[in-house]
Amino acid sequence: MLSLHSAQRRAPSRKRPPARIGLAIAGGGPIGGMYELGALRALDEALEGLDLNDLDGYVGVSSGAFLAAGLANRISTDEMCRVFITGDSRDIQFRPDTFLRPALYEYLQRAASLPRLTLDWWRSLLLDPRNARWSDIIERFGGLVPTGLFDNSEVERFMREVFSRRGRSNDFRELPNKLFVVAVELDNGEAVVFGGEGWDDVPISQAVQASAALPGLYPPVELRGRHYVDGALRRTMHASVLLERGIDLLIGINPLVPFNGNGKGRKANAGHYSLAEAGLPAVLSQTFRSLLQSRMQVGLAKYAQQYPDVDQLVFEANSDDGELFHTNLFSFASRRRVCQQAYRHTLDELRRRADELRPVLAAHGLRLREEILDDAHRTILSGLAPLPPRGTETTARLRRALEDTERVIAKRAPRRRSRASA
Repeated sequence: MLSLHSAQRRAPSRKRPPARIGLAIAGGGPIGGMYELGALRALDEALEGLDLNDLDGYVGVSSGAFLAAGLANRISTDEMCRVFITGDSRDIQFRPDTFLRPALYEYLQRAASLPRLTLDWWRSLLLDPRNARWSDIIERFGGLVPTGLFDNSEVERFMREVFSRRGRSNDFRELPNKLFVVAVELDNGEAVVFGGEGWDDVPISQAVQASAALPGLYPPVELRGRHYVDGALRRTMHASVLLERGIDLLIGINPLVPFNGNGKGRKANAGHYSLAEAGLPAVLSQTFRSLLQSRMQVGLAKYAQQYPDVDQLVFEANSDDGELFHTNLFSFASRRRVCQQAYRHTLDELRRRADELRPVLAAHGLRLREEILDDAHRTILSGLAPLPPRGTETTARLRRALEDTERVIAKRAPRRRSRASA
């Protein structure tokens, strides 16, 4: 599903400078990230003139922060597909269990306080047995419950290692384009924009770790003596971070939408099916998705009024996609299917809305590739380039320098042509 908010006013094309394009990627857990990768791959192939590795700004939240940080570090969607889907990347070796390691240290820390809490409780019970209540027991021993099931320190280590070699950087200040990663400070509920003023010295890997620390699944991340959790707790995409910096076109991706199956669940022919029958996980998922999407739609409508010069294209998952809704957020075995699903949905939506999109895209120097949209049998792996030869760290840095040079030349060419025509 595509939400399109066209700019209410634009400068004449002859007076218009090169378009400034920003990308906002929401969260959604590992499977949400895979959906976003499929959508990004479709946009990368179907929009001529769009270079996802050279945009004017990126903002990522939770799992979207992984992808935004990768794109800003010049990791292409082609390479991401090799890392997360085919597994044949010669540069980055990814293991799904990196995201699913139990937080053993957290468990041991909590368990170590059990003797002291037990002693305190028995002491209070002996001194004042008439005031002993079950609520007191819950309050006293609630601190034994871990703040997260899984350990996110290995996730941070994986990103730190990837961003610290082959010409990439784990430092916001060294990136050629602006990257912002949003998390929420646990003790006051305020959003913090890593990569922004006063927060650009935090390593990118730690910022992403904090932004993806979904309460209950991952423990809060401590930075500068404060604890941070998932950035989606405040806003879904935090697109305003880019809009405030003067972009002309906003592209957003949000995989978390509420399921709408008219009472049908995983099996359409199984008769009436209620999400309540699927238990607490389905109820919580639907509630969370409904809150996020409602909040985002309100924000987009408000942004259209606040930023009338900006075009907004926000791609979301289809609300009637029951298979995606019921896929476990941590089911890495489903990642290829989810990526392919998102890829096809995005291409289909671009083709369906092509007449509306052409003038909007043309205003920013972009064009739909009809041959891609018309290929009904195309898969997310169809356009993958041949595996590049193995290279050393030096050759990788040289290749990146050459790519950056080509981008600079490509950017200057349209400006020279426009000056000549004037």
